[in-house]
Amino acid sequence: MLDICLLGTGGMMPLPKRWLTALLTRYNGSSLLIDCGEGTQVAVREKGWTFKPIDVICFTHYHGDHISGLPGLLLTMGNAERQEPLTLVGPKGLERVVNALRVVAPELPFPLEFVELTKPEEVLELNGYRITAFRVNHNVTCYGYTLEILRQGKFSPENARALNIPLKFWNPLQKGNTVQDGDRVYTPEMVLGPPRKGIKLTYTTDTRPAASIVRNAADSDLFICEGMYGEEDKAEKARGYKHMTFQEAAVLARDAGVKELWLTHYSPSLIRPEDYMGRVREIFPNAFPGKDGKSVELNFEEEG
Repeated sequence: MLDICLLGTGGMMPLPKRWLTALLTRYNGSSLLIDCGEGTQVAVREKGWTFKPIDVICFTHYHGDHISGLPGLLLTMGNAERQEPLTLVGPKGLERVVNALRVVAPELPFPLEFVELTKPEEVLELNGYRITAFRVNHNVTCYGYTLEILRQGKFSPENARALNIPLKFWNPLQKGNTVQDGDRVYTPEMVLGPPRKGIKLTYTTDTRPAASIVRNAADSDLFICEGMYGEEDKAEKARGYKHMTFQEAAVLARDAGVKELWLTHYSPSLIRPEDYMGRVREIFPNAFPGKDGKSVELNFEEEG
């Protein structure tokens, strides 16, 4: 299962009841953070989750409302005597930006490992996640992220017996390992069925609608997308600042065939996003306004 918490839903500046942009996921004992706006640490505490398992932080881009919470978070991790490496992923320039922020956090008891994105689309395998970073359309280089938990095919004891594979090799084969026994080689394909449906989450903020979003969000279990403006008369402003309206996000969700849409990254002037959901649901019915602390547990589909 994949636990997901939308820690902060604000854009540009924090408000008394709305923190800046951040998303935290938990899977198999490891946590992954996307963006780290001001207030992220408080939001994690309010949720009752913890910083310790965070092994990967992905950044969409380097505007202050998406990265300003990082120095404090690094200090908190250091004060907790963390020693395990922390992987940071983001657009080109990541190491330079983080090192500049670390002027206030120069000494850390754990290493930082940097993965700088330079291509329109890149796939990473980290901590059980398959992470697809894809470039979107903002006024600086900006990426969206799709997180997938892949699920291999079902193990077939019948196939294993028919091929006379010793019982002691069943478990490693089931885990996807190839086994050699003298002159014989056993591969997972011999005993595993076709891949089963996994779990898919797509997250994107600070962008105009783009084909890359529809392509990468396709069939996502959950699509979390920016909705800077709910008001229809703000469409021109959204275009000018390279942001999106609620309705534009709903069209992306519909076209991508996702199961559920959460809106996030609201303008500070947008106090009650739920007031604008009527038109959104006409376009894509299973849409919800995100709010700080909103969470869900995504599970693998039950087999028939």
